[in-house]
Amino acid sequence: MTKPTNSDSFSVLAHVYDSLNGSADYSKLADDIEACFSRYLDKKPMLVLDLACGTGKLTSELARRGYDMIGADSSVDMLMQARDHTQGQDVLLLQQGMCDFELYGTVGAVVCTFDSLNYLIENGELEQCFALVHNYLDPDGLFLFDMNMPSKFQNYYDGRDFILESDDGSAYCGWQSTFDSQTRLCQFSLTIFELNEDGTYNRAEECQWERAYEEGEIVRALTESGFELLASSSQGFSKEDNPKAGTGRRYFAARCKKPGVGSPA
Repeated sequence: MTKPTNSDSFSVLAHVYDSLNGSADYSKLADDIEACFSRYLDKKPMLVLDLACGTGKLTSELARRGYDMIGADSSVDMLMQARDHTQGQDVLLLQQGMCDFELYGTVGAVVCTFDSLNYLIENGELEQCFALVHNYLDPDGLFLFDMNMPSKFQNYYDGRDFILESDDGSAYCGWQSTFDSQTRLCQFSLTIFELNEDGTYNRAEECQWERAYEEGEIVRALTESGFELLASSSQGFSKEDNPKAGTGRRYFAARCKKPGVGSPA
């Protein structure tokens, strides 16, 4: 079997991603993020990193609300879409991955949404990412991220097929998913059809992988990287939790603690 890798992920999907993901409400997500900022920070963070920013729609929405934004993503194809979405805004876009990004200084907050961290499939990558985020956060800065939980892979994705369609019918995506409970890896096989002007369709294929992480190991990786866990919720970053068995997605808020700054390490 070919070694699982996400090195070419979104190279095909990037330019139809937004049209196929029309249900995503970036304004509502930004409201949730800002509510979390208000709850846990003494003042509004001026500089924010959108890690794995994708097509930059959230980056753009937060920039519109007055934040100085940095968007980082490993996919040049996604960043090309992000460039279009952030045109005319004071946004810095970087082609950098979640485990090897470098900034010029620290930021007040880091956000990483739409289960991007599940794409870290190799042992140690989650811890490596958390350590980098901690390094580039201001003391007491905020780290917000969401992840798919094992129950979602087991009960929702495994062995299921999906069809995604853009609102205008210009793009379709056939999506097959298979989850291996031993390796905790979920394979997504995507077949994408895009409408041409002459009424024919171009067909392209892409494979993506996500890894299931237990909540305990996520929290442990945060703690070992120097974070204080503030909240873990199934409802959203700023919502009170109403835990249910088999919650498919969880939202985490963590504070960056640094030795010699603020509270004792």
